[in-house]
Amino acid sequence: MKKIKKLIDNNLLQHSRVFKKTFTTNFKDQITLASSIISEALINQKTIFWCGNGGSASDSMHLSAELVGRFKKKRKSLKSISLASDPASLTCISNDFGYSNAFSRQIEGLGIKGDVLVAITTSGNSRNVLKAIHQAKKKGLSVISFLGNNGGLCRGKADLDLIIKSKSTARIQEMHILLGHLLCELIEKICIK
Repeated sequence: MKKIKKLIDNNLLQHSRVFKKTFTTNFKDQITLASSIISEALINQKTIFWCGNGGSASDSMHLSAELVGRFKKKRKSLKSISLASDPASLTCISNDFGYSNAFSRQIEGLGIKGDVLVAITTSGNSRNVLKAIHQAKKKGLSVISFLGNNGGLCRGKADLDLIIKSKSTARIQEMHILLGHLLCELIEKICIK
């Protein structure tokens, strides 16, 4: 029982430390900027695309659904798509072009100038996310990345990097979903009057 309590305490302490390190004044400014970029696109009838692998794929679907459905306000639906949510596209593209093209191929076909890609990767080294960022920039999309650790290969490739400075995947994912929920609430405040 002592080992279990110690494990719980250690995880809560790690979470608290990462939270305090993350949500500084500078990071709050970055979140505000991210919400402005996404809101401006939505106001202009553009689409928000999300992508990620594993837990980040789940986060991309969750956050996209918050915009299409609702977060807090009863309001009109907002244009948002998770590129991780269509098994037919993912398996077709992966089979024919390789998994590293799973998201970039969708951006190539669906993305237009003025849309936004939110790329989520805890390591910052996901090849398919990196290729999606490159394709999005090539097509004139704005790109916001949710990264972890030091940002990995994706660092500096987006218009705005939101980096959670931790090596723990669990802690990074916890901050990413908190960040995503903050964005959803800010977007509803800005887009829905």
